[in-house]
Amino acid sequence: MTQAGHGPRERMVFSAAQLIRRNGVTATGMREVAAHARAPRGSLQHYFPGGKEQLVNEAVGWAGRYAGKRVARFVAGLRQPTPSGLFAAMAAQWTDEYAADGFAAGCPVAAATVDCATGDSTREAAAAAFAAWCTPVAAALTDMGVPAARAASLATLMISTLEGAILLSRAERDVRPLTTAVRELGPLLDAAVRP
Repeated sequence: MTQAGHGPRERMVFSAAQLIRRNGVTATGMREVAAHARAPRGSLQHYFPGGKEQLVNEAVGWAGRYAGKRVARFVAGLRQPTPSGLFAAMAAQWTDEYAADGFAAGCPVAAATVDCATGDSTREAAAAAFAAWCTPVAAALTDMGVPAARAASLATLMISTLEGAILLSRAERDVRPLTTAVRELGPLLDAAVRP
C-alpha cells in the first residue's frame, strides 16, 4: 500500500503497522512512527489522544482490514479458484516478500498479540483484526464449494497455519515452513469442497 496522498493520521497508522511488523509493539516508539510517517510530532497527541495504545490498536485494525481485502485480490488472481490455491496465494505473499527483502518483518497483528497479550484493548483489537481477515477467507471458501458450516473452521486453520509458518520462516531464515504448509494443507482444504 502506498501512502501518497494520505493525510498525517492515515500515514501514522500505516507507519505504526509497518514498524510493529518489524520491531514489535514495545520497540516501536511514537516519535519513530511520526518520523516514519513524515508527520509533525505534535500531531500524535492531536490524532491519538489515547496515546500509543490507541495508535497500536488502530494499526492492528488497519492490518486486519488490509489482510481481509487482499483475499478478494488473491481469489481474482486464481485461474481456477480452489481452497488450496487461495492458501498458496496467501503464503506466496510472504515467500515473495522474504525472497525480496529478507525475513525482518512479520504480521503486525501477531506481533501486537504477542507483545500486548495481557492488555484488554489491544487483545480485543487483535481479535477483531483476525476476524476481519477470517470472515472473507470463510466467504471465499464457501464460494468455492466448501459447506458454510465448515468454512469458518477452515479459515481459522488457514490463518493459524500461515501465522505459524511465518514465525518459523523468520526464525529459520528460510521459506521452507511456508512451502511445507502449502504442500501439506492444500489437499485437506480441497477435500472440503462438496463433490
